[in-house]
Amino acid sequence: MGNRGMEELIPLVNRLQDALGGVGQTCSLHLPQIAVVGGQSAGKSSVLENFVGRDFLPRGSGIVTRRPLILQLLTSNTEYGEFLHCKGKKFTDFDDICGEIETETQRLTGINKGISPIPINLRIYSPHVLNLTLVDLPGITKVPVGDQPADIEYQIRDMIMQYICKENCLILAVTPANTDLATSDALKLAKDVDPQGQRTIGVITKLDLMDKGTDALEILENRLLPLRRGYIGVVNRSQKDIDGKKDIKAALLAEEQFFQSHPAYRHMAARMGTPYLQKMLNQQLTNHIRDTLPAFRCHLQNQLLTLNKEAEEYRQYGPDDAGRRTKILLKSIQHLAVDFEKLIEGSGDKVDTNNLSGGARINRIFHECFPYELIKLELDEQKLRREITYAIRNIHGVRTGLFTPDLAFEAIVKKQISRLNGPCMKLIDMVSQELLTTVHQCINKLNSFPKLRDETEKIVTTEIREQESKCRDQVLLLIDVQLAYINTKHEDFVGFTNAQQTHNQSTKKIAAGMVGNQAVTPLSSLIIIRKGWLTISNISIMKGGAKEYWFILTAESLSWFKDDEEKEKKYMLPLDNLKLRDTEKGFMSSKFAFAIFNTELRNVYKDYKYLELACNSQEELDSWKASLLRAGVYPEKVTVDGQGNGAPENFTDPQLERQVETIRNLVDSYMSIIYKTIRDLMPKTIMHLIINSVKEFISSELLAQLYALGECSALMDESPEQQQHREEVLRKHAALKEALSVIGEISTSTCSTPLPPPVDSSWIQPTSPSLPRKSAPGGRLVVRGHAPPVPQMTTHIAPTASVTTDGLKQHRSQPHRAPPSVPKRVPPSIPNVK
Repeated sequence: MGNRGMEELIPLVNRLQDALGGVGQTCSLHLPQIAVVGGQSAGKSSVLENFVGRDFLPRGSGIVTRRPLILQLLTSNTEYGEFLHCKGKKFTDFDDICGEIETETQRLTGINKGISPIPINLRIYSPHVLNLTLVDLPGITKVPVGDQPADIEYQIRDMIMQYICKENCLILAVTPANTDLATSDALKLAKDVDPQGQRTIGVITKLDLMDKGTDALEILENRLLPLRRGYIGVVNRSQKDIDGKKDIKAALLAEEQFFQSHPAYRHMAARMGTPYLQKMLNQQLTNHIRDTLPAFRCHLQNQLLTLNKEAEEYRQYGPDDAGRRTKILLKSIQHLAVDFEKLIEGSGDKVDTNNLSGGARINRIFHECFPYELIKLELDEQKLRREITYAIRNIHGVRTGLFTPDLAFEAIVKKQISRLNGPCMKLIDMVSQELLTTVHQCINKLNSFPKLRDETEKIVTTEIREQESKCRDQVLLLIDVQLAYINTKHEDFVGFTNAQQTHNQSTKKIAAGMVGNQAVTPLSSLIIIRKGWLTISNISIMKGGAKEYWFILTAESLSWFKDDEEKEKKYMLPLDNLKLRDTEKGFMSSKFAFAIFNTELRNVYKDYKYLELACNSQEELDSWKASLLRAGVYPEKVTVDGQGNGAPENFTDPQLERQVETIRNLVDSYMSIIYKTIRDLMPKTIMHLIINSVKEFISSELLAQLYALGECSALMDESPEQQQHREEVLRKHAALKEALSVIGEISTSTCSTPLPPPVDSSWIQPTSPSLPRKSAPGGRLVVRGHAPPVPQMTTHIAPTASVTTDGLKQHRSQPHRAPPSVPKRVPPSIPNVK
C-alpha cells in the first residue's frame, strides 16, 4: 500500500483544509491538489471510479461534468461519502452520491449545459482507497452540441486554467491510447502552464482498444514523446461493462490480467494499472505537500502572532463581568490620552507619511496661515496716506498746524490694532477645528463601544468650546491692552526724531520681518526659501499646455527647472515689483492655483502678463503663499476711498506732506512691533488656554466626568459589529492553532522521492499535425520522423531515442549537436467569459 509515513501526510492536509475553511478567505491557502484534465470520453471518470471502487459519477452524452469536483479519498474502515455542502450527512448508497452531484450541479448551472467554476467538495471514505486529493474538471471540447453555449471551449479552458496554473497543483493528463498523443489537448494545456514538466503525469487509457498489431510500449516506457514524470497505462471498463453492471473489483482484476498476459506489457505489469497509479499519485502528492508545508507553517505563524494579543484580550473579556468592563474603560481612556498627546506633541510611532495631522497642522496654522492673514491687513500706500491726511486735518480743525500732531499717529495706530481682531479670532477658530478633528480621530478607536464613544466625544467637545471661549476673551483682552497704551518709548520704535531720516525705508523690508523669523531680509540671494513642484497652468495648448516644473524660491528670484535634479533651468524670474493674487478653481480642475503679476504692468514671463501656478492641495497653496511673503511677494490690494474711487490724494501743502510722511513711518515702525508681539503671543496663548488645557483635561478629568454620569456599565456595551469581530478573531485564532497543530504532527522521518531528470518534451506543440501511424514488423507502434530536438534549456543533454523509417530503434547521445532555434512558446489567450 505504499510508504505508510507519506500516506499519513495527506489526511493532515485534509484536516488543514477543514481548519482553514472556518476562517474564510482571509486565511485561504492554495493547498496541494491533483487536477484531472482530458478530453470528453477520455476515461477520466472511470479512472476516478477505479480509485474508489464504486460507480458514483454521473454519465451521459456530451458534457456531463459541468462543475469541478474536489474528490478527497480517505482510508477508513467503513465506506461512505460526505459532501461539504451537506456536512454531517453520510451517503452510504453511491447512487445517492451520483444523484446529489447532479442535483448540486444543476442548482448553479441549470439544465442548459452551462458550467460553473464553483467546485463540489466530496469525500469518499473507504477501506479500498489510498489517501488522495483530486480535482475532476470538465472534459475539453471544441464544438458545441445541442444547447451548449457557443463559447463552451473557452469557458472550459478558462476553468481548467484556473486550477492547473497554480504552481502547487499536480496535473494528471488523461489521453486515450487510440488517439494521436502528439495532439493531446490535455498535454498541450499542461505544457502551457508547466513547460518543464515538473508537475505533469501522463495517463494512457483504453490500451485494450488499440488496433491489433499495435501497442503503446515506447510511450509507456517514456522513450517516444517523453514526459519528465512518464506515463502510466490503465484499462477501464467499457460502456458495455458499465451497462452490464460489471463489478469494479472484477474490472481491476481483468486489468491486472491484461497487463500480465499482454506480450508487450508483461515485463512492466508491476508499473501499470490503477493500483500503481494510485501509489504513484500518492507519492507525488506527498512530495509536493512536504515541500509546500514549511511555507504554510510560516504564513500561519505570522498570522497567529498578529492575532495573539487581540485574541488574549477577547478571551479574557466577559460581557457581563463588571470588573472587566471597568478595567477596559480605564485602559480605553488611558489610550485615548496617550494617542491625543502623541498626535499633538509628535511621536515616532505610526508616523503618517501621506498627510499632516494633529500638531503638525496646528504648527502650520501658527507659522504659515496666521502670518498670511496678518499681511493681508497691510494697507496700501495711497490709502494709508489719505487716512493720515484726514486725521491731521481733522485734528487741526480750522487752524493751520505748525507741528506734527501725535494724536494723528495714535488714531491711525489704534485703528490698525483694532483690525487685528479678525485674524486673531480666525486663528482661534482654525486651531479649535483642528483640535476637534484630532480628538475625533482618537475617539474613533472607541467604536467598539458606541455609548462610550458618544459620551466621550460630547464631554471633550464641550471642554474644547469652553476653553475656546476663554481664549477669545484673553485675546480680546490682549488687543485691548495694546490699545490702552501706545508705548512710543519702545526700544524698537523709530521715534519722532528719526522718522524723517527713515522715510525712504522700504515697506517690503518691514513686512518681511512680520512673517519671517528675522526682521531683516537675507542679504544673500543664494538663501533658498522653498523648493517644490508647481504646474504652470496658463500656457496655451499651442505652446505645450500646462506642465509641471521644479521651482526654487530665493529671497531675490523664482526659478524653475525641468525636474528636481536641477540641471536644466527653464527660467529665472526676479521678484522685484511682483505681487500675487488668488485665482478661482476651475470647474473640472483638481488643482489649487494662484497668480503672480508685475505691478508695473510688464510681462512676467515671455509674452504673458501673469503666471498662473497650481499645486495639488490647499496646504501646499497656503505654504507657497507664506513662502512668497517671506520673499517679499505680497497679495494684491484693491485701493478705494470712501467714494469708491482710487484717485490719489494731491498735496498742495508741502508742510502737510512732510507731516504725512513722518506719521506714515512712525505707524510702520510701531505696527511692526505690534505684529511681532501678536505673532509671538497668539500661539503661546492658544497653547496654554486651549491645547494644554484640553490635554490635561483628557488625562486627569475625563474619566471622573464619565463616572459622574452613573452609567459606567451601560457605557461598555459592545456594538453588534464588535461582537461579531470578537467572535471572528477568536474563531480564526483557534483555527490557526489547530492548523499549526496539524502541521506539527508530520513525522520528521518521512522522505521525498527525487524529481526525475529533464526530458525532451518539445514535441508538444500547439498546432502539431497528426503523425501517420503504421504497424512495424514486430507489432510495435511506429511513428515516422524524429521527435523535435530539445531546446537548449539545461547544461546536460539527455540521450534521445529515434525511430528509423524501417521501424528499427536507435539509441544515441549527441552532446555536441547544436539544437535549432526554438521560439519561446506563448500560451494562447483565453477570453474572459461572463
